[in-house]
Amino acid sequence: MENIDGDLVISTDKSKLDVDKVCDFLSRSYWANKRPRERILKSIENSICYGAYIGDRQVGFARVVTDGATMYWLCDVFVDEEYRGHGIGKKLVETITNADEFKDLNGLLGTKDAHGLYEQYHFTRMEMMRRMADYIRNMDKDGSV
Repeated sequence: MENIDGDLVISTDKSKLDVDKVCDFLSRSYWANKRPRERILKSIENSICYGAYIGDRQVGFARVVTDGATMYWLCDVFVDEEYRGHGIGKKLVETITNADEFKDLNGLLGTKDAHGLYEQYHFTRMEMMRRMADYIRNMDKDGSV
């Protein structure tokens, strides 16, 4: 899939991804800064990935995990700091939520910020999420929480 809007190209072609840029950004993010590079690479391999490009430069990224029938999880969404404020994040989320393969599915995401962006695309705030990393970190030595 490729969506062109002026100078901005959004593509699911993984061969175009700058995986070093993705790994670097995620290593600085609040949600994935402890995720090892090998895990990031495996997540890219096993997901539908969207890259946002201006010319040859990757300026954004998003990953989608789905069962293809009932739901998808939108994750690891980012826009390069230098390109924020130009509607790239909106175009990226709009492209994903309007894609034929996702438009009729329930979508999930988790975020501490950008609620206004996602609410424009009919995401609502969720109350519960199971995070095994937090659970394991909080376990006592005897295995109790």
